[in-house]
Amino acid sequence: MSSTTTISDVPPTSTSTGSGLPAPVVANRPAARVVEAVKVYGRGENEVRALDGVSVEFASGRFTAIMGPSGSGKSTLMHSVAGLDHLTSGTVIIGDTNVTELDDRRLTQLRRDRIGFIFQAFNLVPTLTAAENIALPSRLAGRKPDPAWFDQVVETVGLQNRLKHRPSELSGGQQQRVAVARALASRPEIIFADEPTGNLDSRTGAEILSFMRTAVREYGQTIVMVTHDPVAAAYADRAVFLADGRIVDDLDDPTADSVLDRIRHLGG
Repeated sequence: MSSTTTISDVPPTSTSTGSGLPAPVVANRPAARVVEAVKVYGRGENEVRALDGVSVEFASGRFTAIMGPSGSGKSTLMHSVAGLDHLTSGTVIIGDTNVTELDDRRLTQLRRDRIGFIFQAFNLVPTLTAAENIALPSRLAGRKPDPAWFDQVVETVGLQNRLKHRPSELSGGQQQRVAVARALASRPEIIFADEPTGNLDSRTGAEILSFMRTAVREYGQTIVMVTHDPVAAAYADRAVFLADGRIVDDLDDPTADSVLDRIRHLGG
């Protein structure tokens, strides 16, 4: 791959994947937004309001961390925005698509064609090589990965010499690099990361977070990450804090110290 290739050479564009879900890139439009989101589990005395009227926007081209004490609703919020869980009431919009109005088929298409995921447990297909895992979302959508972009993503996460290896032949850090590359390779509108460094040592976790920050700052990617780690949140452009299912604080340019101070005040 030429070292001169940049994101400006291969910009995201308005495309149609045949799914009926166009993915236009519009300047200054939030990548995702939530309006008065409510999520209730159980009934009566067993009722738990995991989300209690949450409204928030996630700007395009920014790295946002979602934080809060255990049980605050941070994972529920991310899963709801990502279309992995249904709200009890409220609205979720990805780009220009009202996610809460989609049936299961179109919701599956949305997740496949326009959203990337990075999980704590990697979630790689064990029978596929690293290269095949990275290309999988594009192939499931019926597209061939862009060769120049694929090479750039692989180079960014340092996997050039591991593409023919299967997950069992890779370390945990290398597996998570594959997962990050997989999320980036299809150029989704937004990537959701759920505790992406939770199973990694601090050095390897820092490498993964650096890759993610590079994806945002150099490639214009949008990432929303749930984490409990103040050091991880310091890699983000913004930290949103939840407590008892509500947003209680919002911090730009977080540092580990400023995040830790906010968490202490929240009691978790």
